[in-house]
Amino acid sequence: MTHHRPPNQFQFRAVTRATPAIAQRTWLCGLLLLVAAALVLATLARPVAADQAPLSFADLAERLSPAVVNVATTGRVQTAAPAAPGAPNRPGGPESPFEDFFRDFFDRQQRPQGPAQRRPVQSLGSGFIIDPSGIVVTNNHVIADAEGVTITLSNGETYDAKILGADAKTDLAVLKMEPDKPFAFVPWGDSDDSRVGDWILAIGNPFGLGGTITAGIISARARNINAGPYDDFIQTDASINRGNSGGPMFNLAGEVIGINTAIFSPSGGSVGIGFAIPANLARPIIAQLTEFGRTRRGWLGVRIQTVTDEIAEGLGLDEPRGALVAEVTPGGPAEASGLQAGDVVLSFDGRAVEAMRNLPRIVAETQIGKPVDVVVWRKGREAHISVEVGELEETPQLAAADPQQGLPGQSEDVLGMTLLPLSPSLRKQFSLSDDANGVVITGVSGDSAAAERGIRPGDIIVEVGQEEVRTPAEVASKVRAIEQLGRKSALLLVQRGGDLRFVAVRLDDG
Repeated sequence: MTHHRPPNQFQFRAVTRATPAIAQRTWLCGLLLLVAAALVLATLARPVAADQAPLSFADLAERLSPAVVNVATTGRVQTAAPAAPGAPNRPGGPESPFEDFFRDFFDRQQRPQGPAQRRPVQSLGSGFIIDPSGIVVTNNHVIADAEGVTITLSNGETYDAKILGADAKTDLAVLKMEPDKPFAFVPWGDSDDSRVGDWILAIGNPFGLGGTITAGIISARARNINAGPYDDFIQTDASINRGNSGGPMFNLAGEVIGINTAIFSPSGGSVGIGFAIPANLARPIIAQLTEFGRTRRGWLGVRIQTVTDEIAEGLGLDEPRGALVAEVTPGGPAEASGLQAGDVVLSFDGRAVEAMRNLPRIVAETQIGKPVDVVVWRKGREAHISVEVGELEETPQLAAADPQQGLPGQSEDVLGMTLLPLSPSLRKQFSLSDDANGVVITGVSGDSAAAERGIRPGDIIVEVGQEEVRTPAEVASKVRAIEQLGRKSALLLVQRGGDLRFVAVRLDDG
């Protein structure tokens, strides 16, 4: 009888002994696979480890803290009787989430009318030293109306400081201490290199408590919170409160990539939404304030507006982009170079203008007197224009008029608007200037696309489809021509109270 024995470990060893070459190759292949797997895991782990927070921020905080200072100011502001209930006294109103953070700032900025008296005030904020000679950066709203400024270092030493310059539009200020020895200072970093999700460190003086360190990440970039014309904030979830204003935002290399400036707060305290001015926006402003005591911004001499979907379609642009020139300032650089109302600025000095709000900052940062190449979209094609950048001077804006309801009369009805040619009686009725030209809108249908776009009686149509009009018949004719092209909207250049703006009115509502 034959006995069948199942294979066992001894038989396996026998086989391996019988085939030593196969066994050796199997062992080598296994070893190579293990080595390859280890290398792959190490490669995958390397970038993750680089982005992880350190086990402790203590070394970084110890190195940076001596250059972060507390800023205390004294001054006097005018006060008056409280405004009537419901009267607006600051942007956003009493229910605005920015209300609590900006209260001190706007209270100091207000200049009430009528009987008033001056009262002493104190302000506490933060700052940081950028030069061993004692140059300190902070926010403008920290030192606004200050009659005296005192700086306290992390070791408790105090110094009087003078204000070298301040800029309300970017909310930046530069102070100068007179040292008896070189100060510790911190370097600037490249804020454009920072990414959403990067770790950051904030150091400041919240609620006057003194040097306080918080950590978080960059939550978003290029935030516009309507604080000024050059908004481009870095958003963070690091805890920032009153008193942190003007303090630095550091990357993990210990470089300043932002100046902590504002918080979004329904409660008045930190809710994890704070904003910092990017270092790359601040640096040229700080340099100008240090050298000249004021800013020297580039100036183009145009009034611009957003390119909407309807306006892009009306101009033949493939997508909404750029900044639409609504008006060219007489005697400005734009007029001298040939820029026209209706042009869409697509790039300026080699920098793309993705949206309207990008252009003011790009122009402001451009060297005064520099000839630059401007790419515009004009009548369906790109054109290149050379512009010599001027220097911006602060001038008050012309307020828009509030014309009365127009009188009925013989007219043309176009797109829900009642139109009449300009006449002395209409100029008087709607308070129109003697140099105004175009077609007067004397009535607007309440359910029309024109009304939806904010057009109202007393407005003047200057152009239709980027061509001048002087009579209601010309307006009607050009609108019909646009309809025949198959476009969905007519682009009107409308004047109101001295201001010009482009309005795209849907044709299907006419």
